[in-house]
Amino acid sequence: MRDVGIAVLIAVAGAATVAATQPGLARELHDSKAKDDVWKLPSPALLRVGTLGHTSAVVDWLWSSLVVDWSIHISERRAFPDVFHYLDAIVALEPDYAPLYQYVDTLLCFRIDGGDASAARSARQYLERGIKERPGDADTWLHYGQFLAYMSPTYIPKGDEQDEWIRTGANAITKAVDLGSDASRALSAASLLVRYGEKDAAIRSLRRAYALTDDPTDRQDIANKLSGLQASLERDAAQDDMRFIETQWRSSYPFIPRDTFLLIGPIVDPAKCAGPSTSFVDGCERSWSAALPSSKTR
Repeated sequence: MRDVGIAVLIAVAGAATVAATQPGLARELHDSKAKDDVWKLPSPALLRVGTLGHTSAVVDWLWSSLVVDWSIHISERRAFPDVFHYLDAIVALEPDYAPLYQYVDTLLCFRIDGGDASAARSARQYLERGIKERPGDADTWLHYGQFLAYMSPTYIPKGDEQDEWIRTGANAITKAVDLGSDASRALSAASLLVRYGEKDAAIRSLRRAYALTDDPTDRQDIANKLSGLQASLERDAAQDDMRFIETQWRSSYPFIPRDTFLLIGPIVDPAKCAGPSTSFVDGCERSWSAALPSSKTR
């Protein structure tokens, strides 16, 4: 019994010691972590060598670590300068990594100080790298365009620079629509283009969107917008383009969805259009932008 009593006393003393020292140790640990972080990885060039070929796995680890660290810093209201180390490392290892370009503006601009023009310009640089690395990705173009067109007034002072951001963003949104994004987005982009004196560009984007969408509501909205821009000829040309696509679709691949058919491209005669030099021959165009009737009457 005496041994049991001693053991109990030791356990109680140990628990009391832990209870007394743990809060202080926890505070010290938190304070040490709350200081400026130390980046532990090598430069992007050396990091690529260090992955030993497991690039995708390292990129996934970097991305998950970035999101966790960013969230901790935001919750603790601390600056996070290492965000650039993470981003540059990911771009160096996998420059077409899609998640980065979907969230980089949030990572850089959503800060404890509210973000500033410098953060927005950095985000734009990364997004422009994104459209370079993923030129056929509608989502990347759309995110780039929306950030420039709709978020720039939050960070960029009024003036020529802000106007350029909005115009560039509107054009990027129309590019996203051309690549398969929701055609209704062309309406808001067109309004921005008209506001900044690019009425012709707005009309061209609406005409393409009209031809590419198969939603009757979107078609009607786009037709109304063209009428409002006093572009009845362009509206008629857009309807001709739409009929051209419908005819090719129903005469060749009616068993597949229309949007899937659009990815295939114009139907050409293999015998007539064999060889790269025939791409400029009438009826042998390789892209919708070149094959549509309106493109041949400009």
